[in-house]
Amino acid sequence: MVQKLDQKLPVANEYLLLSGGVREGVVDLDLDELNVYARGTDYDMDFTLLVPALKLHDRNQPVTLDMRHSALCHSWLSLRLFDEGTISKWKDCCTIVDHINGATNYFFSPTKVADWFYDSISIVLSEIQKKPQRGMPKVEKVEKNGTIISIILGVGSSRMLYDIVPVVSFKGWPAVAQSWLMENHFWDGKITEEEVISGFYLVPACSYKGKKDNEWRLSFARSEVQLKKCISSSLMQAYQACKAIIIKLLSRPKAISPYHLRSMMLWACDRLPANYLAQEDYAAHFLLGLIDDLQHCLVNKMCPNYFIPQCNMLEHLSEETVMLHARKLSSVRSDPTEHLRTAIEHVKAANRLTLELQRRGSTTSIPSPQSDGGDSNQPDDRLAKKLQQLVTENPGKSISVFINPDDVTRPHFRIDDKFF
Repeated sequence: MVQKLDQKLPVANEYLLLSGGVREGVVDLDLDELNVYARGTDYDMDFTLLVPALKLHDRNQPVTLDMRHSALCHSWLSLRLFDEGTISKWKDCCTIVDHINGATNYFFSPTKVADWFYDSISIVLSEIQKKPQRGMPKVEKVEKNGTIISIILGVGSSRMLYDIVPVVSFKGWPAVAQSWLMENHFWDGKITEEEVISGFYLVPACSYKGKKDNEWRLSFARSEVQLKKCISSSLMQAYQACKAIIIKLLSRPKAISPYHLRSMMLWACDRLPANYLAQEDYAAHFLLGLIDDLQHCLVNKMCPNYFIPQCNMLEHLSEETVMLHARKLSSVRSDPTEHLRTAIEHVKAANRLTLELQRRGSTTSIPSPQSDGGDSNQPDDRLAKKLQQLVTENPGKSISVFINPDDVTRPHFRIDDKFF
């Protein structure tokens, strides 16, 4: 429906749906502009949806980006790479730079794209609410968090948070990350290089000193989905446990995100022997190892991006901030059991709250404003359950959703290379 408004979005588009919201670190985005949402209080399940505003396809050579004005891992995007029709459609979402020779260059602006996207989604949702249809999710909340649009949908008795991120999608691999392919990695022989380098994104985030209106950040979310297939279940358990601890403990000031922890885990996979990481009963060892690795990164103020190691993701932090977090982490290392128990209690409390809200919802007979009032005592959870089932049954797999703009009622899912 957004595509139909002004035909800006590609007609044939591919959306990457990731399990977990932006706050869970599934994409490398800055969290300090995001409103705080709590599982149980505000939502029950969370997802991140990457929506390509522009697509560039593989030319069988590394993709060279314009990084002259940007920090490492960031780039400006000139629309000179596209045809006149694309420039005409998107120039109102660009910053304009006039050159001495009289030429005009349009740079795709992440902030202007996000503003357009939020306005377009708001128009679409307003139209949907004017003509409610049976089975349509109820819109609980729509908020713009920096360059991300967060939507909470009520589907039956479940509330689903979608962090929707407008991106630029590329097929192929960026030239700046080409040297990374020359190194040995833990996934060698487990998945093919073609699977790992099938594509990358530019996401709307800038560097610490970058120009917000022009700068995009490289994201390897598609590759990370593939790499997760090669990580042992015990290490993933340790990662989830460590993430639950640090999200609460290191939330203020926002300096360490779950994405940093994910990067450290990938580096650990490259560094440590495969037979050690495959030990099924070593989750506790791995948890302590991740805490130690994070402490090491803080003390040295060094956390290299996994795909572009020359980019230090902690470089901009002050000594005061890193030492504050290092001291907090020392308290975790001295008594990890107690901190883990606290994190587990938070999860249990959120689950109890969700069940209580669902129980209350099932006993009320007030029809949803988005329904036709029929059979409101039996909420339709099919969409929520289908999404949860897809994610649960396909751990580590790439799940894409294809939607025909002429018939949005019938999405087609692709899991890796299988369609259904």
